[in-house]
Amino acid sequence: MMKSIVEFGVIAVAVSVYFLPSIVADRRSRPDTLALALFNACLGWTIAGWGIALFWSLQAHQSRTVKAVTLMNHQLQTAKVTAGIVSRAQRRDRNNRSV
Repeated sequence: MMKSIVEFGVIAVAVSVYFLPSIVADRRSRPDTLALALFNACLGWTIAGWGIALFWSLQAHQSRTVKAVTLMNHQLQTAKVTAGIVSRAQRRDRNNRSV
């Protein structure tokens, strides 16, 4: 009886350590927790795979909302249009000076 309790405890600890990267990612509320958990489940049995999964789970993540991405795209588009207007004005200015 005591042997089976100890065996159960050892197995529980081993499974917890095996899925530690997935647990860390879940606790840090990473948006890619499922991908990390699948990576960990498939390649966590290798030391390199487990290490990569742990490294991945500890990396800072940038949460980009749709609003933030839309704003960034709008700012980039505005910068391109502004650069085009400035370029055209400079060409006109050069052409007017040469005439």
